[in-house]
Amino acid sequence: AMDTRPQWVAWAKERLALEEYPPIESSHEVVPTPPPSESPGPVLDFRDRSGPVLTPPPAGETIIESGTMGITALDLAKRLLVQYGSLKRLSGSDISEWKRLKGIGSARGSRLQAVFEIGRRIEMDDGIVRPRIQSPEALVRRLQPEMRALKHEVFRTALLDSGNVLMHVETISKGILNASLVHPREVFKVAVDHLAAAVILIHNHPSGDARPSSEDRSVTSQMVKAGVVMGIPVLDHLIITETDYYSFAQEGLLKP
Repeated sequence: AMDTRPQWVAWAKERLALEEYPPIESSHEVVPTPPPSESPGPVLDFRDRSGPVLTPPPAGETIIESGTMGITALDLAKRLLVQYGSLKRLSGSDISEWKRLKGIGSARGSRLQAVFEIGRRIEMDDGIVRPRIQSPEALVRRLQPEMRALKHEVFRTALLDSGNVLMHVETISKGILNASLVHPREVFKVAVDHLAAAVILIHNHPSGDARPSSEDRSVTSQMVKAGVVMGIPVLDHLIITETDYYSFAQEGLLKP
C-alpha cells in the first residue's frame, strides 16, 4: 500500500533547497476592537499592541468583582496596569506577585489567573481536537500562547501517530535544558506508552532569543540517535519564544 503519511522531513528538505524560505505567517490573530462601552462613568483604556482592548468598566471591575477598604475595583485594576505596564506582562506574572499589591488576595488573584488561562486556551484552540502537524508553524501556533508566558525553561515532547496527527504533548522536565536533565529514556518511554510513531521535541527560551545553545544542539543530537535506535524518529526540535521560534528541521540540523 502506498504510504500517504505527510513527510515532515521531505517538507524540510524541499525548503532547504530554496534560497529563501517562504514567508512565515504570524501566530497572532488580529482581534477587532470592540465598540465603546455604553456604561456611564470613566473608561480606562487597557490597550496592548498584541491584544484586544479591555475597557473597564465593566471588564476590569467584573474580573476583580469588588473593591476593598478604601479602594474600588476600578482603582485596583488601574494599579495593576500601572505596575505591570500591559496586560501581556500582567498575564505572564505570578499570583504571588499580585498578592503583594494591597487589595489583591488569594481569591482575586485566583480569579485573575483563571481569566488569563482561559484567554490562553482560547488562543490555542483552533477547533481541531487532534490536528495533523504538517509544518513547524502548525505546532508553534498551538503551543506558543502558553509557552511564551513561562518564566523558566520547559522541555516537552509532542507525540504523533503514523499520519502525523498530534496525539499528546507531554512535559518531560523543567529547568535549563541539558543532557543531565533530559534523557532519551524519559522521552521515548512516553512515546512507547502512547504508541507514538514519531516525536517532536519542544522547549522555550524565556530570554526571547530563539537561537539554539550548544547544549540544545547536543541534546537534539542525542535524541535523534536514540530515535533511530528505537524506530521512533525525531521529526523536529522547536525552540519557542514570545514572538519567534527556531526549527532544527528547517535549518537542516536534525543529524545524529
